[in-house]
Amino acid sequence: MVVKSGEHGDDREGTLLVRLSDRLHGSRMNREDELELRTRLARMRQQHHDLDCAIHALETRNADQLQLTRLKKQKLRLKDEIKVIENRLFPDIIA
Repeated sequence: MVVKSGEHGDDREGTLLVRLSDRLHGSRMNREDELELRTRLARMRQQHHDLDCAIHALETRNADQLQLTRLKKQKLRLKDEIKVIENRLFPDIIA
């Protein structure tokens, strides 16, 4: 699965994910690529947490359901992107 950045990042981050996914079955990633992925992962986890807090705050105020639904979908998309990066950084190696 290849995730290209859209509303969650810039083109450089999307290019990084594409480049890394191309090497998924190849050699190990270099340190620069790993550092970039770890940085992006930390930023995405923070965004996920921020969305969670915003959703919770809106739910307690009986806010617009359409807005809540959009935020929840955005949070789920972000979670999927986080999983892709985590799987790349921490692959399950079955020996």
